[in-house]
Amino acid sequence: MRSGGRFDVEALKTRLAELDEQASHPELWQDPERAQGVQRERAGAQDRLVDFGELELGLDDIATWLELAADGEAEAIGEAARRLGQVEAVAARFELERMLSGEHDRNNAIVTIHAGAGGIDAQDWAEMLLRMYLRWTERRGFKVEVVEETPGEGAGIKSCMFTVEGEYAYGNLRAEVGVHRLVRISPFDANSRRQTSFAAVLVTPEVDETINIEILDDDLRVDTYRSSGAGGQHVNKTDSAVRLTHLPSGVVVACQNERSQHKNRATAMKILRAKLYELEVQKLAADKEKLIGVRQKIDFGSQIRSYVLQPYRMVKDLRSGHEVGNADAVLDGDLDGFIEAELLRQAGMSAEG
Repeated sequence: MRSGGRFDVEALKTRLAELDEQASHPELWQDPERAQGVQRERAGAQDRLVDFGELELGLDDIATWLELAADGEAEAIGEAARRLGQVEAVAARFELERMLSGEHDRNNAIVTIHAGAGGIDAQDWAEMLLRMYLRWTERRGFKVEVVEETPGEGAGIKSCMFTVEGEYAYGNLRAEVGVHRLVRISPFDANSRRQTSFAAVLVTPEVDETINIEILDDDLRVDTYRSSGAGGQHVNKTDSAVRLTHLPSGVVVACQNERSQHKNRATAMKILRAKLYELEVQKLAADKEKLIGVRQKIDFGSQIRSYVLQPYRMVKDLRSGHEVGNADAVLDGDLDGFIEAELLRQAGMSAEG
């Protein structure tokens, strides 16, 4: 445990020393985005070293308590069991990190939600999913920015895009890629009939600035328009929203969350780079769809998870088999069990392969 093996402490210490050296150079801070990335990885490495120390101390404590138990100490077994529970919690975090070892798992994430079959109920469902993920990111301490949102006709949203900034944001959220199905009594049906609605979640890693994705000015069409809003004093009275169309690929991205056209364009360019990188990866591994999963119709038979609110309440993932009876907690952002179960399933498939 002290070095080598699955938890390579010496390699982690070496990496931390490299990050400390980078952070000590004044020129790093001339590039705020790169500096934030270094600081984020540095904090993560420090946290893992603290966890390593806690794990080793816990194992030593368990051995001590077991020795005392063998000598007849009455409370020793109980203390050993308590420390074992703490050690198991730390080990579970390490196991999750082992599953998050993909090339882009540490990256920030770009998440898109699209309403599917189900009309106005599907639009409402898409907005419910947005809220669910915003609550989950809040629990995890991630920074979130909604960069584009298309309101629905009557209720909900037709689609939205948001960025998630934090260590392993993409690694966690890639477990959510696919079609999500909701079954409930429709609040929009005068006869209170049960309705099934669908929405799709796509997740892309934000690519590092060092990855060379060439975007020529001649290949871009730039459209500006007025951001949509709730009206009143908050309406943006200038054409600050930006839509970029990459003509060779047909990829379209938009950003409208900032009042500054310049900032919206910068964010849209970042997302465009990620989308174009995603396309390049798909060309190299089209049969595996490693980054965003297989694109399917947002309809019956294609769902990865079902959220049932009527006639009973349950959320079940059809890939991992993980299920929870407290649907309200899940919709309020309690997703860790589903994410971990799916990552374990994927890790098992990779090991078999």
